[in-house]
Amino acid sequence: MSPTPNSSNPLSRRNLLRLSGYSIGGLLLGSAGLTLVESLAGKAFEPLNQKVEELLLNPQRPVPEFPVSAIEPDALLVNTFDFTPMIDLETFRLVVDGEVNKPLNLDMATIQRMPLTSMVIRHVCVEGWAAIVQWGGIQMQQLVQLAQPKPGVRYAYFFSADGYYESWDLPSVLHPQTLLSYQKNGQPLPIDNGAPLRLAAPIKLGYKHSKWVTRVTLVSELRSRKGYWEDQGYEWFAGL
Repeated sequence: MSPTPNSSNPLSRRNLLRLSGYSIGGLLLGSAGLTLVESLAGKAFEPLNQKVEELLLNPQRPVPEFPVSAIEPDALLVNTFDFTPMIDLETFRLVVDGEVNKPLNLDMATIQRMPLTSMVIRHVCVEGWAAIVQWGGIQMQQLVQLAQPKPGVRYAYFFSADGYYESWDLPSVLHPQTLLSYQKNGQPLPIDNGAPLRLAAPIKLGYKHSKWVTRVTLVSELRSRKGYWEDQGYEWFAGL
């Protein structure tokens, strides 16, 4: 879940999160000395951390999940980027476009007829809290396959109804546990948690999990704007 815009000192929280052991890249390169230097030098070490995180990601290896009994129904905090948008489910369409051979324009009924994937994972927020949640929805790899990306596609942008925007590396998008979710804890996804569709994955920090997703754009190169919080100094890869 994305941090609120008025969250104070986010980079310090990210460094604290690395020291607490949530980030694999932080475990390898996030010693106290390194995170201190990074905070003072404007993330000078982030490209190195990012490369290590990319190397550690196995895009086909599932992350161990939790039993349903481990779900923490009250632990997932609700926060917003700007406002909670009102979305008409009758007219809602998910667009998948960009450098693809078959752009998609899907209503929720079509999406919900596609194979449902359910998983119980830990959602980790950069602000220092976590929650075990069951998410259910469609695998992003299914949508990408349907859209038939052109050779050279390496990234995906996610655009939301509230104006939030994010970008992911394609291997993370294609991970089998990266979902566009429309269920939370076995029930329809609440609007406050991003209905009708939100990203959910055990391989990224919460600010990468866009809510109210309306468009996915596949591209070969990152644009100057990488993500709302990344453009303000947050780590781009944000792997766990």
